[in-house]
Amino acid sequence: MKPVRLPAQLYRQFDADPALKVPGEGYGGWHTVEAELAPKHTALVVMHAWDCGQPHEFPGWRRAVEYTPRAEKIMAEVFPPLLAAVRKSPLPVFHVVGGDRDYWSHLPGYQQTALLVRDTPPAPLVPRDTVFDHMQQLRRAQGSPGEHNTPDVNAGFARLDFAPTARPVGDEAIAKDGTQLAALCRAHGINHLIYVGFAINWCLLMSPGGMVDMARHGCLCSTIREATTAVENRETARQELEKAQALWRVALEFGFVFSLEDFLSALRRGG
Repeated sequence: MKPVRLPAQLYRQFDADPALKVPGEGYGGWHTVEAELAPKHTALVVMHAWDCGQPHEFPGWRRAVEYTPRAEKIMAEVFPPLLAAVRKSPLPVFHVVGGDRDYWSHLPGYQQTALLVRDTPPAPLVPRDTVFDHMQQLRRAQGSPGEHNTPDVNAGFARLDFAPTARPVGDEAIAKDGTQLAALCRAHGINHLIYVGFAINWCLLMSPGGMVDMARHGCLCSTIREATTAVENRETARQELEKAQALWRVALEFGFVFSLEDFLSALRRGG
């Protein structure tokens, strides 16, 4: 099957101009390139697309995780046409799960993945002491999620599940970490992963099975701009500046940034 060409965004991180007061202002910035997708070697990764309950169920979770309304809008409006198109295409859909609640191991897609690679015991943690425990408690109370929000956050994670629009269909493959996702890539001949889900500057980047993991396994890791959002803070939330920074990081370090329409158009042309 021939590669499919489509526009993609990269960030031209050159040339800094030493003659400028701020040399980095000489960089070329965002620009569009003609990229290629090899359908036989590309997969869509849906990561941490969770059902987080209704706002009244876990209000403390909503107070600590401000992006949930944006994520729910994306899952309602973007995921259905995106996943429908991918499922009609040669690209497989891989699901990356997370959290302490096991909401996936009974599904055939995970059971097949588990046959590819054995579970390995986690590496022992470095020793803890009372100061360490106190510092972590201080971070939780005064940083995130806030002591008064912790019960709701814990209650929400205790009933974690796939969001309805992101639930695996049939035997779509499921992985819980980078080792399993890499095994799926080897089994399916995949070397380019296109991530959607939440959040682009947090789990999709740093969690097990995220871009940092998979780049170390040799994968190209891209994303679709409209199919993700970011963890924002007080200073960035209005303009979603953390999402902008995360997309820059993806383009600079891991892969490409595609638009939804360009990606869907490429799938249609690729049959």
